[in-house]
Amino acid sequence: MKNEERKFRKEYSVAVVGETGLVGSAFLKILEESSFPVGSLRLFASEKSRGKKILFRGEQLTVGTLGENAFSGTDVAFFSAGATVSAVAAPLAEKCGALVVDNSSAFRGEEDVPLVVPEINLSDYTGRRRLIANPNCSTIQAVLPLSLLKEEYGLRSISYTTFQAVSGSGKKGLDDLTRSRKGEPCAFYPCDISETCFPQIGSFTEDGYTEEENKMKNETRKILHLPDLPVSATCVRVPVPNAHAVVVSCETEKPVTAAQAREVLARGKGVVLLDLPGSPGCPLSTLADGRDEVFVGRVRRDDSRKNGIVFYCVADNIRRGAAYNAFSIVRELCVRGLL
Repeated sequence: MKNEERKFRKEYSVAVVGETGLVGSAFLKILEESSFPVGSLRLFASEKSRGKKILFRGEQLTVGTLGENAFSGTDVAFFSAGATVSAVAAPLAEKCGALVVDNSSAFRGEEDVPLVVPEINLSDYTGRRRLIANPNCSTIQAVLPLSLLKEEYGLRSISYTTFQAVSGSGKKGLDDLTRSRKGEPCAFYPCDISETCFPQIGSFTEDGYTEEENKMKNETRKILHLPDLPVSATCVRVPVPNAHAVVVSCETEKPVTAAQAREVLARGKGVVLLDLPGSPGCPLSTLADGRDEVFVGRVRRDDSRKNGIVFYCVADNIRRGAAYNAFSIVRELCVRGLL
């Protein structure tokens, strides 16, 4: 970390929008744990959180609300307040000269906004716009190992099945799981999430997929620079507090054995290969909780495809799948002198 510190050009003025949410709180935790040179920090949330006191690196900060000059003098703005807020406020922050990293879906599909997982496609940020979209949490953890296979063997198609923790729905999802486990009626999910898996995340679209599933399909193509890649997804909410799991089945361009796939995955940055039978030899959500790596295991041939490989991966959707990915984008740009 000391070598990294010497590469930073200056201290940075940072803003976090949506600080009181799960991802916003994770932004602060990650910043506090890091050596990132925060010169000043401004926190923004909804009106109901105005005036809340937050301790950061020994300093008491007060949560405010977005106003006309909220981003004046800001170098970096992390957004995690939902697409509606981002659609209005993120361009204002960008106009003020801040680099915006937005965790919502508001800009992910725009051609001139890069969708970045820094280990894969940081170079997609050209500086033409000072706005970067953070991908969907499940997409981030799935494309990281997939990018390794793509580089070595190419990709012909991908099929996803996700098992997404209730924290992906925010505090309301966590509260509903707690409520249901106590035998109380659910208030957020349409069913008792403690007793079942719910195979719908987001609204259904005309093609029979959900919004979440279409996010994974479209974002995978954009991040991997494979616009015509066939991708299918089924996204399921499961009674787990935190850390998503994804079954990834892919067909490669070149023939690949399970042993060769393991070898490639084992040397990937940000990926931890756990491919032994039983626990803790297999990736578990409890292992990924609070961590910033993607844990991969159950690597094997997919016999339903010509060059098929299937694996199982888990990651903390709040950290690796959101706040840490956004933070890593900014850190790498700063270290490289691009910000």
